[in-house]
Amino acid sequence: MTVLSSTLSRTVTIVNELGLHARSAAKIAKLAQEAQSGVWIKMAEEAADATSILDILTFACGKGAQITVVVDDPIDRTVLERIVKLVESGFGE
Repeated sequence: MTVLSSTLSRTVTIVNELGLHARSAAKIAKLAQEAQSGVWIKMAEEAADATSILDILTFACGKGAQITVVVDDPIDRTVLERIVKLVESGFGE
């Protein structure tokens, strides 16, 4: 992924007891699919396409893990904020 100066990102901590599992990854992917540009989940130096449940699950994030949500274009700021809010709320679980 090429990081452009127009990208926006937020780092967030996984707070729910079950971590980032299939149901929560599906919720992230659904929101990411609403974006007009690319949406990524980053952990350490790895990046996953946030529209792909399988890509997200490769991180195997447990409670307390930190991920960074990145959007390629500021036009998708609301998608970024909605994903961050979802993670901070424990995915509504």
